[in-house]
Amino acid sequence: MESIYIIKVGGNIIDNPAALDSFLAQFASLKGNKVLIHGGGKVATEISKGLGIEAQMIEGRRITDAETLKIVTMVYGGLINKSIVAKLQANGADAIGLTGADANIMLSDKRPIKNGIDYGFVGDVKKVSAGPLSILIKQGITPVIAPLTHDGKGSLLNTNADTVASEIAVALSKDFQTHLVYCFELKGVLTDINDKDSVISNINLSYYNQLKADGIINKGMIPKLDNSFHAIQSGVQRVIICQAESLSELINDKKSIGTTLSAQ
Repeated sequence: MESIYIIKVGGNIIDNPAALDSFLAQFASLKGNKVLIHGGGKVATEISKGLGIEAQMIEGRRITDAETLKIVTMVYGGLINKSIVAKLQANGADAIGLTGADANIMLSDKRPIKNGIDYGFVGDVKKVSAGPLSILIKQGITPVIAPLTHDGKGSLLNTNADTVASEIAVALSKDFQTHLVYCFELKGVLTDINDKDSVISNINLSYYNQLKADGIINKGMIPKLDNSFHAIQSGVQRVIICQAESLSELINDKKSIGTTLSAQ
């Protein structure tokens, strides 16, 4: 079975043009099958402000009302997605920009109101159709996927990019030996957020539960790790969380970089 790398790049890298250019050059140089999923960064928030629409956040999550949905669709599915595709083409990687609505790749349910919080047009992934992605990949085309899905009733939904990456990795694991890599600004999962070198090299599920119970892993990292362990338990070969700058070194030199997650 052929290998494939499902790589998610975080919003903090997208917010830094030099870091993004460097990351995309590394990504383009990777041999073999690959998919890129990107977050949204702060661009949508900045454009919202320019239009007089104040971003609403609860516990770090964006409330997506009807006007905000228009903005994130334009920014995530348009500006960021197509800019990344253009940069990959410039680096010799034949890429195609997609959302979860294209070719019915990713169907979601609108998140229900919970504890009095209405997140608006936010999607919880229900079904992934990997067939169209596999066809593109086998033709040598790299999918670049924006974190937007659809509900099957004509509405787009804003969807967590880490979840999108995890679900796509699981779906493609039926056809490929799948490696999921989360790239962001830190070197990996840290024991001390103030010590950038305090990287935990390996975490299994029981250790993860202990780290959560001890309060060592902070709120922002928990959803990423929850998605990671879901992927591992659902057929993904391995999950790595690492610094974006380490991508080519990780894959080409096969070095142990960042944090590797395992089932046992």
